[in-house]
Amino acid sequence: MKKLGLFTVIAACFFLSNINYAQEWSAAQKEVWANVNAYWDAAAKGNTAEFLSYFDESFVGWYNSSDAPEPIANRSKMIEYGLNNDKTLVYTLTPGAIWVKDNFAYVHYYYTEVTQNSEGKTSSSAGRWTDILMKKGNKWVMIGDH
Repeated sequence: MKKLGLFTVIAACFFLSNINYAQEWSAAQKEVWANVNAYWDAAAKGNTAEFLSYFDESFVGWYNSSDAPEPIANRSKMIEYGLNNDKTLVYTLTPGAIWVKDNFAYVHYYYTEVTQNSEGKTSSSAGRWTDILMKKGNKWVMIGDH
């Protein structure tokens, strides 16, 4: 009986903790999240030009393996190399928080990705990511990330 009671308490805590993450997104938040999915799709398809079109010329981002923040000129070289040499097999994105104010937004999310290199070796990565966005016309473009 003690096991059943303990299981019930654990299950209730798990269920109640997930309620905090279940939220209704505003129209602006949904638009931003759709944008994030669009540029991840472009990258997953290896479409370098489309993916880079989601970066503003003022972009400065701090990739987790970089020693310092880098401008778009540096990041685009790494993106082109990566998309030409690795293939995304599958990925998932889960939003954590989306903040939108006027023409600016930031998105905190979790990602998991499985890729295959040019030699056929697969690898997976997962982590947390933040994109900082600015709306230009009808499109949200990245001005920073980490």
